[in-house]
Amino acid sequence: MDSEDKSRRGYFASLLRGGGNGSRKGAFAASEEWTAAERRAMVERQLRGRGIRDERVLEAMGELPRHEFVPQELIHEAYEDHPLPIGGGQTISQPYMVAAMLEALELEGTERVLEVGTGSAYEAALLAHLAAHVYTIECDPELARSARERLSSMGLGAVVDVIEGDGSLGYPPAAPYDGILVAAAAPDIPACFLEQLVEGGRLVIPVGDRDSQELRQIRKCQDNPIVRHLGYCRFVPLLGAHGWEGI
Repeated sequence: MDSEDKSRRGYFASLLRGGGNGSRKGAFAASEEWTAAERRAMVERQLRGRGIRDERVLEAMGELPRHEFVPQELIHEAYEDHPLPIGGGQTISQPYMVAAMLEALELEGTERVLEVGTGSAYEAALLAHLAAHVYTIECDPELARSARERLSSMGLGAVVDVIEGDGSLGYPPAAPYDGILVAAAAPDIPACFLEQLVEGGRLVIPVGDRDSQELRQIRKCQDNPIVRHLGYCRFVPLLGAHGWEGI
């Protein structure tokens, strides 16, 4: 374990002790004991119990306080088995879906990753634990601003770059990437994503219509990408030049 990895582990541990944003005050007070118990239950029942096997993903999701990434009025639902609204028509994905996508990236800790659809920054913070550097792009200015502030306050500003822009175009200035995770549903697979991957890199993306999609892992392999079908899902639509038109 290198010093940077130890530092990140220390950051997650500090959040468990209340050293990050801390439990927020309000109608529902999230105690350290409650959040720790909820995380353990989430990992064992929703993730490990449903087939997630990547121990690094399980560890990260067991340590990062998900309740810090949801609206105050929804803290009591933070660890439940469903997505939650975060404003701007966007959601924080169901814990199992987050884990499945992270696992499909097959990260070992040395990779450079692009996330399309920053949202609350929950997945970006998890990626900061799993990869060497993360670029995350968000089209909603307010969500991009709040994500940048949240990640900076957590000490992750040097590991995660938050970009405001059209994520359906990827992010060519920092390409190529070892992995690209798309947290919004595309009508088909934008060619630019594969173009911005290294050879052997993995693209994880939900593809389908507006109401139902299929999660796919696509491995770049010269002119013959290898596709794995990971199950059905439902995401908010991908916006932008290569997303859904007329939204």
